[in-house]
Amino acid sequence: MSSLKKAWLLLKEQGPWAVVNRVLRVVFRPPAPLKGSQKIVFQAKYEDASEVDWSIPHPAVVNPRFTAKESLTVAFIMSPPGESSGGHQNLFRFIDYLERAGHTVRVYLYSAHQPYSVRLISEMIQSSPSYASTRATIHDYTAAGVGDDVDALFATGWETAYPVFRDKSAARRFYFVQDFEPYFFAVGSEATLAENTYRFGFHGITAGGWLAHKLHTEYGMETSSFEFGANREFYNLTNRSQRKEVLFYARPVTPRRGFELGILALEHFAKARPDFRINLAGWDVSTYDIPFEYTNLKDLKIDELNAVYNRCATGLVISLTNMSLLPLELLSAGVIPVVNSGDNNSMVSSNPYIEFAAASPHALAERMIEIVDRQDLSSQSAAASASVEGHGWDASGRQFVRILEEAVRG
Repeated sequence: MSSLKKAWLLLKEQGPWAVVNRVLRVVFRPPAPLKGSQKIVFQAKYEDASEVDWSIPHPAVVNPRFTAKESLTVAFIMSPPGESSGGHQNLFRFIDYLERAGHTVRVYLYSAHQPYSVRLISEMIQSSPSYASTRATIHDYTAAGVGDDVDALFATGWETAYPVFRDKSAARRFYFVQDFEPYFFAVGSEATLAENTYRFGFHGITAGGWLAHKLHTEYGMETSSFEFGANREFYNLTNRSQRKEVLFYARPVTPRRGFELGILALEHFAKARPDFRINLAGWDVSTYDIPFEYTNLKDLKIDELNAVYNRCATGLVISLTNMSLLPLELLSAGVIPVVNSGDNNSMVSSNPYIEFAAASPHALAERMIEIVDRQDLSSQSAAASASVEGHGWDASGRQFVRILEEAVRG
């Protein structure tokens, strides 16, 4: 059929705007990629994803090397940190605990595509209040590997498990697991590559009990876990009077934080309790069409959070994979968290002041309304803050160091 005849039929059936739209699509169609120009890319380097054969156990896993040394040398391979990267901040918190215990730590940066500067990242870590102070040296990860003097070698995200597997060092292999990363992807190659890392034979040290249980029962992985903590230096109770605000951890760029589900719930809450200010914190949400009045707090710095928390009666924190660190931070400041119910959350913390609700907009909103309507909310806030006293990160750090030392020393 000729182009003119196609255009005539389109005009008769759908009108002139359909013809205009079709012409515009043809005129402004992006050029087709040149032959062979589209690379197959993953978060892991292509050659690492290709070369790892986890069906053949790694020699360091089959014949683990033990040591009686008091001071261990520990290497971490990680993606380049950012200033607001909570996962990296937590990693450096535990690196600090290793150093306090007398161990030497080296950090190796690994990235398939993201350009970075070792010098600038080192300066950022040393100057940012969000990162624990550390003496760890930071290096590029290269084909030379981490060296034979390393006693323990950690993967810190699924993509880094591949170079950890391929590294020639005889060091004991560990996996610092903060979330179930296959859930970060649609079902496909990258989800499979991430899931396969739990079959590499590494010893998983996980954030909370849910991950330890899941990785052990579903993948046969040797696992240990440390408890979540809250930094009382930053988060504490300062407001014992009435609170007329609420908070939502709003991270539209992080699907597992359920941004859209939270907005649905908050719309119901806003209609029921219009006198409460709704704060959205975690990301700049100004480009989103949000159907209620709110305060856009964007991405606050760590030393700005406590003042906001102490104005809020409740905080909505949706965690669709491993539980966020936020509920314990909120409790420290006297905020009652509302968290979606599920093993991924309840197996991480059994704190009685965390309010669990079904992952339904109405159920989440109703639980928030019940909290703000409490006549004894001030005393409840004080009790919530007291409930996490003594649950700082130091206890978690001691757990982590003990797990590592026992595993390496046999």
